[in-house]
Amino acid sequence: MQAVIISDLHIGSPYFQFGIFERFIEKLPAECDLIMNGDIIDSPYAKMADSDQKVLDLLKEISCRQKVVWIRGNHDNGYMPDNFGDIIFKSSDSIGKRLLITHGDNFDDIMPRSRLFIKVFKLMHNLRIWMGARPVHVAEYAKKWKAFYRVLRKNVALNAVKCAADNGFEAVTCGHTHFPEDMTLDGIRYINTGAWTEAPAYYLNLTAGEMKLVQVDGAFVAQHGFSAPLEDIESAMPFTDAAYPAVKAGQDYRGFAP
Repeated sequence: MQAVIISDLHIGSPYFQFGIFERFIEKLPAECDLIMNGDIIDSPYAKMADSDQKVLDLLKEISCRQKVVWIRGNHDNGYMPDNFGDIIFKSSDSIGKRLLITHGDNFDDIMPRSRLFIKVFKLMHNLRIWMGARPVHVAEYAKKWKAFYRVLRKNVALNAVKCAADNGFEAVTCGHTHFPEDMTLDGIRYINTGAWTEAPAYYLNLTAGEMKLVQVDGAFVAQHGFSAPLEDIESAMPFTDAAYPAVKAGQDYRGFAP
């Protein structure tokens, strides 16, 4: 078996890399399952540009000849269009007990408690773009606030790992944080597939023999295993910075059933 897992496309956002993604899914092997792990569209209510609608139509077309799973995230929760091919909509998924697949917003104890801060932050972000700063997705800008971003990453990762352990999974993959990483915590492998709103994009390639986080080359000249500068991706030594507050795993996740 082979499956490709991606997350956080945010189709409809001006930052969605629709050209790269279109070429990416056109090259998927026919025998490969495509699992889209949440926030596939940016808003259920926004009108799609022609380029974005073309991608949705392509996903619909692909689903008629191979398995396509759409896991809901916080941006696309409740999205259920009519006549959308054979796409399977789910709240979570799994590959036996080998891998739990869930978007990760249900593991996020930080942002729901920080709504006022996030609202002000987005206003600041929009203002800096209005003043001439380079336009980027708000999550990419938030990474400049490294202490806050590490707290968010750590919270989601710890809760995801706890959920996987509580339910007997060997590994768990999420999106939500827009931060690709692959690490082991408390004996459970945690993989985040990042987002398609900034370059480079990543996907998780799952075969009978391995799980590998792979970076997509925008020109499709080459694809290579997960690699990024340590100054940008610090998961080689996960969460060792003592400068940010300790975060504990949240609720009891026993009974979490895909």
